[in-house]
Amino acid sequence: MSANTIALIGYRGTGKTTVAQLVASRLGYDWIDTDVEVESAIGMSISEYFARSGEEAFREVEAQVVAKLCDRPRTVLALGGGAVLRESSRQLLADCGDVVWLWASAATIESRLAQDPTTGERRPNLTNHGGRTEIEALLQEREPIYRSCATLEVDTEDRAPAEIADEIVATLKPAD
Repeated sequence: MSANTIALIGYRGTGKTTVAQLVASRLGYDWIDTDVEVESAIGMSISEYFARSGEEAFREVEAQVVAKLCDRPRTVLALGGGAVLRESSRQLLADCGDVVWLWASAATIESRLAQDPTTGERRPNLTNHGGRTEIEALLQEREPIYRSCATLEVDTEDRAPAEIADEIVATLKPAD
């Protein structure tokens, strides 16, 4: 592993932001949540931007943020769940460092999202259904993409964020 970027990918609710902070702390790296960077760039919540401008406009801003951040040295990125949907973003990630796919079952994701008070205000429904139906449909669509991007796959089912972070650091064994 180089001393470049570590990107955490996966569906919303798999722990990317929490684990990114822990991995960064253990390695002495910076960490960045790309959703926060997108919201800063657009001046509103992702949910509000989605409603006003649509998913395609959002994905364009998201791709620009990923391109800007992906080659930052000694940085852990927590990417939005759909950040890997564009081929250009997948190629950038492949070139910039390690890509870690955090995954969980639809039931676990649904439970975690229900417990997150910011879910409703920050995360738009991505289909007309929402809930478990949406999660299952999008996981089926996205899992092959996540898998194709990942240099490491980490199961987050019934695991504490600290345990997940320890596995990532131990597996990647970063060089200084």
